[in-house]
Amino acid sequence: MPPVLNIIALASFAAALSTRALDPVLPHVADELGVSIATAAGLSSALAFTFAIVQPALGAAADLFGKARLMVVCLVLLGIANILGALTSSYELLLATRVLGGIGAGGVFPVTLSLTSDLVAPGQRQIAISRVLAGAMTGNLLGATASGVIGDLLGWRGVLAVLGVLAIVASFAVSFGFKGAALAKPPGKVDLRVLRTGYRTIFANPNTRFVYGAVFIEGCCVLGLFPYIASFLFERGVTSLSIAGLVLACFAFGGLFYTASISRLLPRLGVNGMMIGGGAVIALQLAIVAFGPPWQAQALSLLFMGWGFYMIHGSLQIFSSELSEEARASAMSLHAFCFFMGQTVGPIAYGFGLLHLGKLPTLLAAAAVMLALGFACARWLKPTRPADRESVAV
Repeated sequence: MPPVLNIIALASFAAALSTRALDPVLPHVADELGVSIATAAGLSSALAFTFAIVQPALGAAADLFGKARLMVVCLVLLGIANILGALTSSYELLLATRVLGGIGAGGVFPVTLSLTSDLVAPGQRQIAISRVLAGAMTGNLLGATASGVIGDLLGWRGVLAVLGVLAIVASFAVSFGFKGAALAKPPGKVDLRVLRTGYRTIFANPNTRFVYGAVFIEGCCVLGLFPYIASFLFERGVTSLSIAGLVLACFAFGGLFYTASISRLLPRLGVNGMMIGGGAVIALQLAIVAFGPPWQAQALSLLFMGWGFYMIHGSLQIFSSELSEEARASAMSLHAFCFFMGQTVGPIAYGFGLLHLGKLPTLLAAAAVMLALGFACARWLKPTRPADRESVAV
């Protein structure tokens, strides 16, 4: 594997630190700013929605002007947004800083995936992407865990301030790491015709609509649940933010288990088996959480949920990386757009379901959807050669 993958993983780690930062401390945010927990969950939706809607523009910018430079700029923007959020005095201002943070995070993670796909052949790509994902999952792990610990010590404002500084420090590290590398240099000429041709190629691929629809459903049913985990624990009398952060972090632990096991699972199960197995594991864990077991059991369920999630999600990322070769950053950004739109809709859908149907029916419905999704992906997605591969110079 190319050594530059370590730098790419660092960028994904730095961005991931902030994306779930407020989830463990949302009850305290809601209490201090005088809003309901459902309203406070809108902070997660705001970052996810902004992350999603900027993807087409940022993916195009990465293809046209250079991927590495875009990552550095967006890491700085993410750091500034977090620091400003720590200084806010109202929910509306905090919401605005999460929107700004969504733009910053949106320019990092999808670009790391497209860079990895540029560097590694399709046969090894799922393993390579899993290593880059390890950076993001470690960021999610430490972000959720550290947020709970820092929240207990310094409050939710301290969480944002610390993670903001770390994002800016990471931007300097990534900039130094890419200094002088060919990947850091943008193309010599900006040609919008290339961008237009790339989008045409992406949407001509028969897998496109199904892949993007599937990642939307994933984001909605799985990640949309996360803002409510802390409140589920509060209902059982577990009010420690550190425990809430630990439970959420177990999802990332499951992702790390996926990265350690993918090289053995993939040859045995194949891509179809990975998608079916992932959907089934997620469905089982959602059903367990629906019955409100002790926090230790919920932590174990989140761990297995993370493992199952990356089994199916990692497979969908491979299909997305093969939609186009010349416009791969755009393809991966559209993938992220749909995924984070799902994360935007998810908390709203869960909030509606919890209010009108109750916890058990809502989570069981999500479990049924994820089980069906795994089988549908295995049935309808087929490996397809990118239409523009022949035009790429060898």
